Amino acid sequence: MSNDQRKKLFMLMINMFIAIGSFGIVIPILPMYLESIGQGGTAAGLMIAIFAGAQLVFSPIAGRWADQYGRKKMIIYGLVGLTLSMFIFYGFDSIWWLYFSRVIGGIGAALLVPAIFAYVADITTIAQRAKGNSLISAAMSLGIVIGPGIGGFLADFGLKMPFLISALVSLVAVIFSVIVLKESQVAVPENSHVQTEEESMVHQIIRSVKMPYFIPLIITLVMSFGLMAYESVLGLFVDDLYGATPQEIAIMVTSTGIISVIVQLFIVDRIVNRFGEGAVLILFIGVAAGGFLLSIFAPSYSVFFIITLLIFLATSILRPVLNTLISKMAGNEQGFAMGMNNAYMSIGNVLGPTLAGVLYDVKIAYPFMLGFLLLVLTFITAIIWQRRLQRKTKVVDLQNG
Repeated sequence: MSNDQRKKLFMLMINMFIAIGSFGIVIPILPMYLESIGQGGTAAGLMIAIFAGAQLVFSPIAGRWADQYGRKKMIIYGLVGLTLSMFIFYGFDSIWWLYFSRVIGGIGAALLVPAIFAYVADITTIAQRAKGNSLISAAMSLGIVIGPGIGGFLADFGLKMPFLISALVSLVAVIFSVIVLKESQVAVPENSHVQTEEESMVHQIIRSVKMPYFIPLIITLVMSFGLMAYESVLGLFVDDLYGATPQEIAIMVTSTGIISVIVQLFIVDRIVNRFGEGAVLILFIGVAAGGFLLSIFAPSYSVFFIITLLIFLATSILRPVLNTLISKMAGNEQGFAMGMNNAYMSIGNVLGPTLAGVLYDVKIAYPFMLGFLLLVLTFITAIIWQRRLQRKTKVVDLQNG
């Protein structure tokens, strides 16, 4: 990559890190804060569902806007939404205002994430795409790791201090983007198929079914569903089954984040360049499925810890690989494709924790069993899809030859 490409990617990484980290700051204090205003588990669950729901509704729209109006504008507007969300959280104690802040935050994330990945597609070649997406994913993972640690430290200065610092840090990202970030999108060709008319979310999802990257979108949904289902019952599971302490749970969560950062910074690009996206995709869907199955039979916390790291290693590789596959197939509709990618991920983020919680109350192993079955089906689907792509490629090569 050139120095100019590296500088732009570094700016995008800073934005993504600040956006994700600023929200991560509030995670350690959120249960205690909700308790202080007379709220409990229901409110905590709704915070996640409302955020993901708003992100789901606006992701397809935001992706189209990123194609129409430019990546920089959407990145800035997204950061503004996240900043406003945190200021509302800091300024109000009413649960309804807090729910409203989650709506604003979800919209902000919907505007931000597709635009950043579309920006990466604009400034990288096809060969560089996996590397660029891996760097952005690593910045997200680093924000998830560092944010909660900072939040726990800030809580010593007051219960609301993490909310204020989060809002101020996010505001810095807005100013940084306005001043430093340059628009990446080239002029869209007149014969492009980019949609400029208003299009409902339902219509866009229907249109996505006809796209060549529909299978990667489905895999994104299943991966998000499984991962969020796993994460949502992780603490309960190790507490109920192994008697894990809060410190042990915290170490597990932090370790998964560190694994994600290392893998996305140093491993993904190398294995993709060596084996190709298709082979890597199939291999690590299989690894994730195996991890879900093994987690049901783990005899101790230590063994479960290792299996959890294996699952997060696999998903940390799958996320940038899926982004790269979708981006390569999207052509001039990078914003739309990344918007749909975000939408399908949000569907999984909404359904995963909801269904996992219901199943967990029936039997604690059921969420893991469901995740295993879905990943096995996805594994088989990915193999069939890759074989079809290979046959099509051979036919095209013969025709051109």
